[in-house]
Formats: sequence, structure tokens, C-alpha cells
Amino acid sequence: MFSHLSERLNKVIKNLTGQGRLTEANIQETLREIRKALLEADVALPVAKAFIEDIQAKAVGKEVMESLTPGQVLIKLVHDELVTVMGESNETLDLKAQPPAVILMAGLQGSGKTTTVAKLARWLQQIQKKSVLVASADIYRPAAIDQLETLAKTVGAEFFPSQTSQDPIDIAKGAIQAARNKVVDVVIIDTAGRLHIDEQMMSEIQRLHAAIQPVETLFVVDSMTGQDAVNTAKAFNDALPLTGVVLTKADGDARGGAALSIRYITGKPIKFIGIGEKIDALEPFYPDRIASRILGMGDILTLVEEAERNIDKAKAEKLVKKIKKGKVFDLDDFRDQLKQIHKMGGVMGIMSKLPGVNQLPDQVKSQFNDKRLVEIEAIINSMTPKERRYPDNIKNSHKRRIALGSGTSIQAINQLLKQFAQMQKMMKKMSKKGGMMKLMRGLQGKFPFGGGGGLPPGLPF
Repeated sequence: MFSHLSERLNKVIKNLTGQGRLTEANIQETLREIRKALLEADVALPVAKAFIEDIQAKAVGKEVMESLTPGQVLIKLVHDELVTVMGESNETLDLKAQPPAVILMAGLQGSGKTTTVAKLARWLQQIQKKSVLVASADIYRPAAIDQLETLAKTVGAEFFPSQTSQDPIDIAKGAIQAARNKVVDVVIIDTAGRLHIDEQMMSEIQRLHAAIQPVETLFVVDSMTGQDAVNTAKAFNDALPLTGVVLTKADGDARGGAALSIRYITGKPIKFIGIGEKIDALEPFYPDRIASRILGMGDILTLVEEAERNIDKAKAEKLVKKIKKGKVFDLDDFRDQLKQIHKMGGVMGIMSKLPGVNQLPDQVKSQFNDKRLVEIEAIINSMTPKERRYPDNIKNSHKRRIALGSGTSIQAINQLLKQFAQMQKMMKKMSKKGGMMKLMRGLQGKFPFGGGGGLPPGLPF
């Protein structure tokens, strides 16, 4: 996400911090490079222009020019301007209405609208502790109704059945009444999408909006469409009283222009961002955190929140006690750790939120891939319980069976066992004194996630 923009801005910033002091000349050069980076990232021209003008007005001030660390001051100006453009702070859903609070979802076909309905239902249930009913008013695609029903079962939300022969308004009103009867907190209505904006589509959704008066009307847009995402957001905003935007497929959007442009062009906040295909890959949009990610400062707050939600605390405490008692850390324990990493978005999901990752060489970053993690888990799953407990006793004949069962090679198994032996020694050594923080630092370079077999120095694992 935002890798192209992040790479360009970090290069500009790196050149700037090497300057002993700021002059009007090197400020102008820096701003030209930032403007170029924004435009290459598909940021709308009016947004890029205003962005540069605002920074320029502040950068030529006395406090910046005479600062002992002018480069750092200018970086802060860029950070603050990114936050301002994207909306200052996260704007949450307003669900204060008499239950059920109704959320209407709008967007073009292919934007990920139906999947986002399910993701949002899951988020409301798990994070906000709300009961949720979902319904599809898309009478043009029977598959959309079936898809939503399947997704509703996956996330544990109530599903209101509908037919293609019904009127969308009747479907929505029926869903709201069903939610009222069952005392459900929130109703999410999925609507029909089109491949392009047309009058019939807009007329239908305007009638639907007028009939049900939702408390939230969210526009779902594919961030990978770049400038088109901003144009369609503006068209929908002109036709509907939108309350917010959900930006989907941000994990595949290397440019990030839509995230920087939508708030400025429409005046409507980005409330959520979709960062993957998994049903839990939806997170509230925090402009300050996104700005930090873009500038390579990491996003530790989101990482901590994900850890709080996904890490099995009972298992974690059990492992800590086990290590403190000097008991052997085995492959079953290691497999549990891999599962926790999966839940937090995989190695790349965690790495993307760590400070300084953008500054790592490409050959180092390429080592961190979740394929290796999946391969390790497959190898461990192909072992017997005894082999997982006593990996030192695994013979060559066992390795052939494990390789066949996991679809890997004996070489891959040997590599894992060698690295795991190093981990065991480190665990044993650190269990004597120094605590878990020292232990985690000591594990640097011992995790077999990368193709080269270890983490680069300096990362806070």
C-alpha cells in the first residue's frame, strides 16, 4: 500500500536531511520533487497544487529556516499536510439513531461492495459489539444475493433473504422491519452496482435513500482505479448525501492517489480502508497513521491494536511460563506463533507497520514473504507429534516422508531444523535471565521467514 509514493517521498526526504541548512533554493527543489511524486501517485492535480502551496507557505518561515534540524522540521510539515489532506482524524460511524441504525452501501460494480458489507458487519460485531443484519437490494444479479448470504454465514451476521423480482425499496424496508422485530442494532443494505455511472442507477439509489433515510451512506470505491476513484466519488457525492467513503483493495494500490484526493475533492471522510481479501481485512482509516506509513515512520499503534485483537493471550502466557521454567520450546510452540502471525496479516502485514522498513534494500525486503511461512507450517504439520516435540531425533527416512507430505524438499526441512535449533538455544539461554524483551532481541536473525533465513539487523522483533 502506497509503496510507490512512499518510496519517492522517502528518497526526497533522505536527500533533504543530508542538507546542513535549508535555503529557498533547496526548499523549492524539494517541493518540486514532492509535487512530481504526488502526481505520479495519481493524486488529483488540485490536491497536489494545494498540498505544495500550503507547505511552501510554512517552509519559508523563520522557525524552519533557522531550525537546528531544518530537514526534520520540513518532514514534519509534509507529515502534517498529508494528515490534513486525508482528513485530520478518523471519523467513526454515527450509530446513535433509534435501533436499528441503517447503513446504505453504494458503489460501482467490481468495487468490492458486497464483500465490504460482510467485512463491516464483522467489524461492527467484533469491535463495536453490535448485532448486525445484512440484506441485498441488488435485484439485477442473483449471484450478489447468494454471495451476501454466504458471507453473512461466514461472519455470523443475520441475513434477510430477497428475490430479483422484488422492488429494492420493499427489500430494504422488509430488512429494517425484520431487524426491528429481532431487536438487531444495525442493518446494512447492499445496493446494485453498475459498470459505469448512469441515470437509472442514480435514480434508483436516490429513491432508496429517500425511502429508508439511512444514518450512514457509505460510498465503496476501488483505490486501484486512481483518478477514476476520485471522479466516481464526486459523482456519487453530487447525487447522494454521502457520510463517508470506504477505500477497498488498498493492498494492491502501490500509488495511493485516491486516499490523498478523495477527502479534498468530495469533502467526505474516508472511514474505512480495505487492505486484503480476507474477511477481517478492513480497518478504520486514521490519516495520521497512514501518513506515518507513507513517510516510513511505521504504524505501531495499529500493530498493537491488531496484536490485542488477534493474539491468544492464554497461549502466550502459557509459552512465557514454559520458557521461564526452562522447558524446551518445540515445533508445536513455533507453529502456534506462525498462526498468530497469520492472524495479524502475515509477515508482510506486520513488516509494513514497522518503522524504517521502507529504507531497507529491495533484496532484503524480498526475503520477507508469507510463502516461506506457509511452507514452514506445512512441514511442521507433516511431522508426527513426537517429531515436533523432539526434532533432533528426525532421521533422513523421516525427512523423506515429511517432504512428501508437505510438498517440499529435504533441503527445506534441513534449513528449518537448523534454524529452529538456533532458536531453541536462544530460548534456553534467555530463559535464565534478562526477561522476554532481551529474548526477543536475541532472536534477531533467527526467524526463518525470509529466503535468506533471517531478519535484517535493527528491527524491533
